[in-house]
Amino acid sequence: MSVAFLLTTLIVVVTPGTGVVYTLAAGLSHGRRASVIAALACTLGIVPHLLATVTGLAALLHTSAVAYETVKYLGVGYLLYMAWSTLGDRDALTVARDSEPRSTARTLVSGVLLNLLNPKLTMFFVAFLPQFVPAGPEGSTAAMLRLGGVFMGLTFVVFAAYGLCAAAVRDRVLARPAVLTGIRRVFALCFVGLGARLAVA
Repeated sequence: MSVAFLLTTLIVVVTPGTGVVYTLAAGLSHGRRASVIAALACTLGIVPHLLATVTGLAALLHTSAVAYETVKYLGVGYLLYMAWSTLGDRDALTVARDSEPRSTARTLVSGVLLNLLNPKLTMFFVAFLPQFVPAGPEGSTAAMLRLGGVFMGLTFVVFAAYGLCAAAVRDRVLARPAVLTGIRRVFALCFVGLGARLAVA
């Protein structure tokens, strides 16, 4: 496990993206438990991309414009749906401290879909992992799975830290309605922006 791999992975994971926005929203909206579940969901959403890379499906996705465009625009559509839902759900960031928390299943499904419908993750693994895998077919699969596991572990830790920090200031944010409205709009714009960036990728 090279230092270069760990540093590169950490930079990629820490850089705000769809998963970070979703985890921050979960922490502010529903507290610490929801933020950790959201981080776990985004991490689980990486599994199909890693498996696609290891099994060679990533190469097919890379060479097939139709396959890539299909997955890409499904992801764009889901990001726009998340933006619309964030704007439309007036109660999302105004739940009382003792109100019923968002269901674990709903948080998991939303987080998994966000990463699952992002073909750039598969492209990232195709371009990134082989640089740190020994030459030759022997042991390459195990090496890619091991590196992918480290990537997922760092993703969960960093995303959970983001979410827990958001949850820590939740009470202060909930006490200011104007701030809540602004945050909801910012999150919606972030989802739209991420969708636009994915669309033109």
